[in-house]
Amino acid sequence: MGEFELIRHYFQQHSAESTPASVLLGVGDDAALLQPPAGEVLAVSVDTLVNGVHFPDGAPAEEIAQRALRVNLSDLAAMGARPLWFTLALTLPEASDDWLRDFSRGLFDVAETYGITLVGGDTTKGPLTITLQVIGSVPPGLALRRDGASAGDYVLVTHTLGDSAAGLACLQGRLEKPVSEEVSTYLQGRYWRPNPRLDAAMQLLGVASAALDISDGLVADLGHICAASDLSAELFVEELPLSPALQSAASQAQGWQWALTGGDDYELCFTVPESRMPEVGALIGTGALQATVVGRLGTGSGVHCTLHGAPYDLPQSGYSHF
Repeated sequence: MGEFELIRHYFQQHSAESTPASVLLGVGDDAALLQPPAGEVLAVSVDTLVNGVHFPDGAPAEEIAQRALRVNLSDLAAMGARPLWFTLALTLPEASDDWLRDFSRGLFDVAETYGITLVGGDTTKGPLTITLQVIGSVPPGLALRRDGASAGDYVLVTHTLGDSAAGLACLQGRLEKPVSEEVSTYLQGRYWRPNPRLDAAMQLLGVASAALDISDGLVADLGHICAASDLSAELFVEELPLSPALQSAASQAQGWQWALTGGDDYELCFTVPESRMPEVGALIGTGALQATVVGRLGTGSGVHCTLHGAPYDLPQSGYSHF
C-alpha cells in the first residue's frame, strides 16, 4: 500500500466523519486550514514516542495509539487548554494492514473521547516512531505556566501517583509481589491509557499559580516549576497518594519510589497560593477536583524530600530522555 492510499484508507476517512466547523480543510491537502476560537490564544505541543524507548518493543498497535495521543493531550491539560486539533507523523518499518487497522482504531477512539480532530500529518518508512502535535486554546492570560509560583505556595497533585511505573513493572514481570488479575489490569491500564486531566485543569484556571503534567517523575517535574519560578520545594513523602492497587503490588518504600521518580503518571502537579487554598478545598470537598497536598514551596533551589520532617534520600531523581 502506497503512502497516499494508506492515509486515505486509515486516517482521512475517519477524520472526515466528524470534522468540526473549525476545520476548514483537513487531512489530504498540503496543509490544513483551521479557524481558531474567537478571542482565545493557541497552545501547541509536540511529542515523539520511539519503539523500545517510550513503549515496549512489540506492543499492541491499539495500545500504542491510545498512549501516544493521551500523553500529548496531557500537555494541553498542563496548560489549561481545551483540545482542538492534532497532526500525526508516523514512521513504520512496513505498512501492515492489521497493525494500521488497530492503530487507527485506538487513535480515533481517544480523539472522539476528548473531542480532538486529526487535521494532517505524514508517513514514511523506518524504525517505528510516532510524532504527534496537539493544538488547543485557552483564554488570554489564563494559561497554566511553570513560572508563576511564589514562596509559600502549596504543592498538589491530582489523583494517585506511581501506578504507571507499577504497570510497566507488571508488563515486564518486575513486581515484588504476586497480584490479582484485577490489580494487573488496572496498573497496566494506567500505563497504556493515562487520563489527561483536562477537566481538573479547567477548575484550576485563575486559581493555580503554576502547573505541569508529571511525565518524568514528581521530583524531576516539580524541579522544573522550581527552576522556572526561582524557588525550592519540600515534598512530604508520607502524603503521597498511592492507589490501593499499587499498595497491594509493592512495598511502601517501592511505592514511594515509583510515585516520586517513576514517571509516566500524566497527573497534574500544581501550586496554589495559601489565599486560594479555601477555593481548592471546596472543589475537593464537592468532588469537582481530586487532589492532594504533597508539599510546599520556599526560597532557595531544588526539590527536597522529607518523611515526617526528616530528610528522605532518593536513589534516582526521575526519567531522563537521553
